[in-house]
Amino acid sequence: MTNVGTFERILRIVVGMLIFSLYFVLKGNIRFIGLVGLLPIITGSVGTCPMYAFLGVNTNKVRER
Repeated sequence: MTNVGTFERILRIVVGMLIFSLYFVLKGNIRFIGLVGLLPIITGSVGTCPMYAFLGVNTNKVRER
């Protein structure tokens, strides 16, 4: 079941890629903060956010049958 709408999925992927790019830009151990960008990339690609499911939030306007 998807609980993330289309616009939000695209936004998550774009923002996730920007955050993930920090992994390649930053130096030292601080660069690993860029790996946090993988979370929005994955949730945007799959269309399901575990936190939304836990909180009962659904931004997907298309209802599944």
